[in-house]
Amino acid sequence: MKCFLTLSAFLLLFLNSSGQTAEDSVRATINQLFIAMKEGDSAKLRDAFADSAILQTIGSRAGKTIIRNESVQQFASSIKTLPKDAADERITFETIRIDGPLALVWTPYQFYFQEKFSHCGVNSFHVVRMDGKWKIQYLIDTRRKENCK
Repeated sequence: MKCFLTLSAFLLLFLNSSGQTAEDSVRATINQLFIAMKEGDSAKLRDAFADSAILQTIGSRAGKTIIRNESVQQFASSIKTLPKDAADERITFETIRIDGPLALVWTPYQFYFQEKFSHCGVNSFHVVRMDGKWKIQYLIDTRRKENCK
């Protein structure tokens, strides 16, 4: 019995240390988006999103807060036209919360276009695990040019 318990503990420890955590998988999905942007790879970009994904940006017009919508297809099409390394969004994973198939991710970022600083802000993602794979279901971001560290 003691041998069985020792073997079971060893196998459990080995499986947990060699496998990717849910947080790692969520990070990989989000990183896939930004790698695809940098590479100008619209297919890889679309693959990071769920079929019914929603993309929004919070902005300002005439002093009022507005929300702009964009489809994944529109976003992918715009990325496809850019040269490699033109769109470089550098993120930091600040918060990842997971409950079963739902993850909430908060990533402050700085965006560089053709190696020149453009703007900064925060991305807020809702990521859903479907058919064994994490997909971005909702992305909303802020954009500003000041108070960027």
